[in-house]
Amino acid sequence: MARKTERSHTLQMRAERMIPGGVNSPVRAFRAVGGEPLFIVRGEGAHIWDADGNEYIDYIGSWGPLILGHAAPEVVEAVIAASRKGTSFGASTPAEADLAEIVLSAFPHMHKVRFVSSGTEATMSAIRLARACTQRKYIVKFEGCYHGHADALLVKAGSGVATLGIPGSAGVPEEFTQFTLALDYNSVDALEQAFARFKGQIACVIVEPVVGNMGCVPPARGYLQALREITRREGALLIFDEVMTGFRLAFGGAQELYGIQPDLTTLGKIIGGGLPVGAYGGPDEIMQLVAPLGPVYQAGTLSGNPLAMAAGVASLCFLRDRKEEIYPRLEKLSADLVAGVAAAAQEAGVTVTYNRVGSMFTWFFTSSAVTDWNSAAKCDTAAFGRFFRGMLDEGVYLPPSQFEAAFLGAAHTEEDIQETIAAARHAFALAAA
Repeated sequence: MARKTERSHTLQMRAERMIPGGVNSPVRAFRAVGGEPLFIVRGEGAHIWDADGNEYIDYIGSWGPLILGHAAPEVVEAVIAASRKGTSFGASTPAEADLAEIVLSAFPHMHKVRFVSSGTEATMSAIRLARACTQRKYIVKFEGCYHGHADALLVKAGSGVATLGIPGSAGVPEEFTQFTLALDYNSVDALEQAFARFKGQIACVIVEPVVGNMGCVPPARGYLQALREITRREGALLIFDEVMTGFRLAFGGAQELYGIQPDLTTLGKIIGGGLPVGAYGGPDEIMQLVAPLGPVYQAGTLSGNPLAMAAGVASLCFLRDRKEEIYPRLEKLSADLVAGVAAAAQEAGVTVTYNRVGSMFTWFFTSSAVTDWNSAAKCDTAAFGRFFRGMLDEGVYLPPSQFEAAFLGAAHTEEDIQETIAAARHAFALAAA
């Protein structure tokens, strides 16, 4: 039964008068799933409430960073305490080094880290640094991987770009992307061919080690190892975009899980407890090229914002001190949830496959394995939309796109999992209509 959302509708109409599409990020518009977006007014633990008072079990978690759940007491208290001292100074604060110390402890290849204000800033800065380090122009990314909305990276991106069916973006001149090579994810041959064709010209390979922006797509066996070996052999840098996977798949991210050390790593909002923050880091010999030590300029007035630093310290300390308990529990609950919903689909005669790595997962409405963008693009997005709306009516909030990963957090309970599986049984009946 559809929930009443009159208040969200009124708020959407008001927002559309002042904001393009009424949203400040395209995927929020629900264009890929139908209906109008909800306006969320409160979150607590694994649950959120919309403007009409409807409660939902949340599997977005601010697109991944809220691994401790909404309004985690430790994070809220840290932000309140920091805000009482001032919200921004545009100057150095002790908390920056506090957070840097924790981040560096989780990623052995990092000797230094630079904080920025978003994942987009982190990836564009890391690529600039890689080009300066190698004195080469070309970069390699993979189809369906999204690394923020910097001009050179909006080439065959996933996420909201895929959701809207836009191959790139208006306003990006071809000259800005002529040095970006977009290859098939999980294809070692494609990468070998690119390095053969552009011998000595490729500065870096940037990759989501587990893709989250065409849905959750894991690396094939040996794929990340091949990326490491090829880039090292060819003198290019390997950048792991761990904006989604960092501190989520393991305390040391995907590189800990798969045992691969990249040259540079980018991180996102999870290091700020969900507040706006990002970071990039690597070994001394590369990071010393960053201003003021070296010639690679990158700056930001709000970089190292004291509220984000305080939230990050609180969040990462909590994860670090309880990682032996938290990550195994996330693995179990996520496995139970994903398999339970898939079983409900089978019972209803609905064709669904799924991918999961740790607490990242996606149910794909296709009969084929999803291993890259071409296989993801074959999904029945209309069926996904019906499933999404059915789950929403049952009180479960999923990403409003077939091409976005869902996330489970430490605040989810066994009861949440069972309620979600029960909701799926009802929703699949709608998806099968």
